[in-house]
Amino acid sequence: MPASIFQSRPFISLLIYRLCVVLCAQITAVVVGWQIYELTHDKLALGLIGLAEVVPYFASALFAGYAVDHYNKRRLGLLACTLLLLMGVVLAVFSTTGSRTTWPIYSAIALSGVARSLLSPVFTTLMAELIPREDYARAAGVSATVLQAAQILGPAIGGGLLAFGNVTIAYSATIVFALIAISALLVLRIAPRTTHTHLNSPELSAIFSSIAQGLRFVRGHQVLFSALMLDMLAVLFGGAMALLPAFVSDVLHQGPQTLGLLRAAPAIGAIVMGIYLSRNSINRHAGKILLAAVAAFGLCMMGFALSTELWLSFAFLAGSGLFDSVSVVLRSTIMQLSTPDEMRGRVSSISGIFIGSSNELGAFESGLAASWLGLVPSVVAGGAVTLLVVAVTARLAPQLRRLHISDLW
Repeated sequence: MPASIFQSRPFISLLIYRLCVVLCAQITAVVVGWQIYELTHDKLALGLIGLAEVVPYFASALFAGYAVDHYNKRRLGLLACTLLLLMGVVLAVFSTTGSRTTWPIYSAIALSGVARSLLSPVFTTLMAELIPREDYARAAGVSATVLQAAQILGPAIGGGLLAFGNVTIAYSATIVFALIAISALLVLRIAPRTTHTHLNSPELSAIFSSIAQGLRFVRGHQVLFSALMLDMLAVLFGGAMALLPAFVSDVLHQGPQTLGLLRAAPAIGAIVMGIYLSRNSINRHAGKILLAAVAAFGLCMMGFALSTELWLSFAFLAGSGLFDSVSVVLRSTIMQLSTPDEMRGRVSSISGIFIGSSNELGAFESGLAASWLGLVPSVVAGGAVTLLVVAVTARLAPQLRRLHISDLW
């Protein structure tokens, strides 16, 4: 990829935007999880954090994708960053009251659900206007590296501020990063490669028709649809990040510093893989590699659940991030290469619903399963389900199994 693309001010601004909004989300995840568990000591309460985010996200995601396809992307990104800023302010102010009630925390998290419905489609569509199609695979690797760097720094910052400060200071850091993200978008100047239709007060039927068009496109594209389903089901059942406060407290008997360390572990593995993939993009046998990576992710999560040693838990989580990075990069590449320019916002939002299902609904599923089966058995069972999902996908989606990235050029 030409060096000038990554040295250009618009692309740097876009990466700063992504870095800061992910830092905001990661710090919040660490601090809110620790605060909720300290207040309730209830594993289901941890799962409700994900539910508080995913409900407003699902309610707004499809409309957000439509808006990104038809209206000013930069302004929509500014709106999303402003919601993150408001979330940080609400959490910081509430944390000073000393109240032990939890509903204001869940309400603030709901703001991030609405914000997230815009954040990814804005980034995806703006990056598509900057990067030539033949460079998408490597650009996805660079983007994933920035994402994983934020997922390392965010938990480290959140855990450190909890350990050496307090929750109010930690939440104040999210306010700072939201302001930096806003600044990055304010200085972003980009000339769109394509011209989309801008509608003034469109009829509701036209909006729903446009959304339905995006849904039909994804459902009719076997490779894209099966890749999204694979990721959704694997992380929905195999993920255990929402339960980290319980593992740290009840299994490893450690404090918030360890929570920050383990929260960052998957990102450490992922950033190593992201750097490799940014220099060595996958082409041949991409489908088989994707399936193998998701299976390895499930095995790592099973190993983490059974571990009682900090170093081993860290290693398994780092491994899960390494293999998940392969899935993220390949899924992003498949989506970018498969999607027409005029539908990127809608398809990105639909993709986000799959991801939101796996992450936030997965958090709720993890909390519910842990309350029924117990902490360790629930994660082991989830890893086993992930392996089953891989086997079924390989059987039912032969086009994905045989995929080479060059087939999509």
